Amino acid sequence: MADYHVPVVGDDIKTPDLKTGTMAHLAPYPATAKHMDPMGFPGERVENWQQKGIEKLGELLKKYRSLQVYLDICVKCGACTDKCHYYLGTQDANNMPVQRAELMRSVYRRYFTPAGKMFPGLVNAVDFDEETLNKWFTYFHQCSQCRRCSVFCPFGIDTAEITMAAREIMNAIGVGHKYSVEIIGKVHQIGNNLGIPKPALKGTLEFLEEEILDTTGHDVRIPLDQEGADVLLVAPSADFFSEPHIQSLMGYAKVFHQAGISFTISSYASEAANFGMFIGSYEQQRKIAKRVVEQARALKVKRLVVGECGHAWRVAYAFWNTLNGPFDFLDPRYPAPQHICEFTHDLLGRGALTLDKEANDPYRVTFHDSCNVARATRMGPKAGGQFEIPRDLIRASCNHFVDMDEDTIREKTFCCGGGGGLLTDELMDLRIRGVQPRVTALKRVMESDKVNFMALICAICKAQFTKVLPMYGIPMEMVGGVHQLVSNAIQLGAKKGVV
Repeated sequence: MADYHVPVVGDDIKTPDLKTGTMAHLAPYPATAKHMDPMGFPGERVENWQQKGIEKLGELLKKYRSLQVYLDICVKCGACTDKCHYYLGTQDANNMPVQRAELMRSVYRRYFTPAGKMFPGLVNAVDFDEETLNKWFTYFHQCSQCRRCSVFCPFGIDTAEITMAAREIMNAIGVGHKYSVEIIGKVHQIGNNLGIPKPALKGTLEFLEEEILDTTGHDVRIPLDQEGADVLLVAPSADFFSEPHIQSLMGYAKVFHQAGISFTISSYASEAANFGMFIGSYEQQRKIAKRVVEQARALKVKRLVVGECGHAWRVAYAFWNTLNGPFDFLDPRYPAPQHICEFTHDLLGRGALTLDKEANDPYRVTFHDSCNVARATRMGPKAGGQFEIPRDLIRASCNHFVDMDEDTIREKTFCCGGGGGLLTDELMDLRIRGVQPRVTALKRVMESDKVNFMALICAICKAQFTKVLPMYGIPMEMVGGVHQLVSNAIQLGAKKGVV
């Protein structure tokens, strides 16, 4: 780890001195045929790849009107330049959102505008050649699609959509990212990102049942493939695998048990996460989500509840109904997927749960707004939706809660630095640098308010923070889910459930 560059964290999040190419060396591992073939993508770079890439860009411009609008309307005003956590951490000019998007915009101008075709040098139009493709593969995999830049753009340009389009074009010509497509292949083959087979999943759930019984004295079940349950719970597979994720899974189970609502997990569709979004493929998003819908029908459940995972919830909330709906087979009272925080929040408000705040008195808690929830899925009975619902659950579970700086939370939240399909070891230097703005805000409340626990509702954020925070001198035990706090506080047997 000593070889990695760990930025110095000061009192303020400062705009760095402008440099170019500081991260040009850091590209992800390319996918091979064994990763690409199951996706239906070329296993190697296709012949005449330049022309194929240009044709694919033209196809996307016709398919998504927003993409052409975003490429046309940018005036390079600079409002987004210092809003990207990767730019703040790396100083690389190509990680400014406007400049990253310019990598595609310059190709768009070359082949799809009159000025670019006739006078490319005058309008900064470039050929889609080897040098350009190398920059695409490097810098479009240094964007976590967090969309913080879009919050500050006066025109509402969604740089994440440009990143997704660039990755879709590269996949179409056989230039894929190993980490992301390999994970999708595991979902198609086994049903989850981690490749956990049914016997291992069953054994894990049985172990967690024993753990809850030993620690609480209550026989809390975590059923697998149970037909006729009220709810199909679709959690990120990390919840079955490691700390601190499994603490949240036990929290979910305790909530269902105490409320008297039956639920099940599916071995066929045991994954909430959907990396189809990260590679820019709506077809892959659809295929992954289809497993969930098929199992919801097969198991005859009445409701769908999604666990603590940021991009999983974004895809479920924003795309499931379009990709695989309508969900007309669910209970009419719950005709759409629910987030586990929304589910628990509703039960708490109806008196189905009793929480003892003192159980979490060792903790002084802050909350990290996971970007795909904070900026893409504002929902729920209160204004702000997932801004306020998790905070309500934390306050109901804890006596000590404080927010980080207002400019670094809610819709302005900083990304963890590992999202967008970048949670891979070869990009560790980028992940360490990218987390710097969040660490800066976190250390402020650690020093001013003695914060010693950061709650969040995203599996990728949990995995990223537990890996990189220790490099900044912050223990990994400081990170956990909102439902870990709920799990600590819930008083099993205190009240009867309310369906």
